[in-house]
Amino acid sequence: MVSSQMQEPRRASSDTATMGHLFLLDLSDNRVLSLNPDGSDRKVIVTECRYPDGIVVDVAAGHIYWTNMGNPKANDGSIERADLDGRNRKTIVPQGGTFTPKQLQLEKESGKLYWCDREGMRVMRVNLDGSNIETVVDTSQGDPRPGPDATKWCVGVAVDVDGGKVYWTQKGPDNAGKGRMFRAGIEIPTGQTASNRADIEVLYDGLPEPIDLDLDLNNRVMYWTDRGDPPRGNTVNRAPMDSAAKGRPDPEIVFSHLMEGIGIALDRKGDRMFITDFGGDVLSAKLDGSDKKVLLVAQGNLTGIAFSEIS
Repeated sequence: MVSSQMQEPRRASSDTATMGHLFLLDLSDNRVLSLNPDGSDRKVIVTECRYPDGIVVDVAAGHIYWTNMGNPKANDGSIERADLDGRNRKTIVPQGGTFTPKQLQLEKESGKLYWCDREGMRVMRVNLDGSNIETVVDTSQGDPRPGPDATKWCVGVAVDVDGGKVYWTQKGPDNAGKGRMFRAGIEIPTGQTASNRADIEVLYDGLPEPIDLDLDLNNRVMYWTDRGDPPRGNTVNRAPMDSAAKGRPDPEIVFSHLMEGIGIALDRKGDRMFITDFGGDVLSAKLDGSDKKVLLVAQGNLTGIAFSEIS
């Protein structure tokens, strides 16, 4: 395990470049917030969500999408959409269209949203207008929903369109060291189903508690948060996407000392990442983990975060 040298995160200064925009989710108050990448101009733009968890931005269309987990013991998860200022709110996936939707990703080329359904034990997708809800991967192995086995719970998701792959995490029980990361083809192989597809690859196992994912496709590196116990948990990790199974290196820890790390969003052009944790912190760093900054603290229980190139 390779770990970056931990430095005390410093406060973001007011003269930090503010190109782009952040959107994040406050689970404790069921809100969507927007802010500049230096932490300034924080605004509440949507209220009365139902335990929001994952968020993405469609800049061209002027929309944000987010998941509502709902009650994890009930089949009442949903996905909503609103304009960038929070207006024109609309339900895309109605309650019960998914069980407990977690991280959300936008795939513009095919016009689809991808998400992980935790207690539903699925990787799912839907057209941007809410039509054609599909299950891409079903990890239940016949278990009833809500799934009783946390090793089958899907949480983080990311999509590599050019590589034709979808990536996801299965967190396992709290702090159990049974977390895993997988990938499979975007499309289910002919003659197979979401439940029995044979192209699923285990990239890592024995992780503390992996949560959200994001991909640096130019450099072929995957990044993820881990909510488990230190030293390997409460971290941001990264690993190459294309290494062979036999020679695959251990994940590299590039950010540590989180208070239950949850959300991650990469600004690839700006060589930086943004992170949220359940302790209410919003943080940033370069992609190698250097130049750590604290943007906001004690903002409630924060979940998903998204970065967009909105001036």
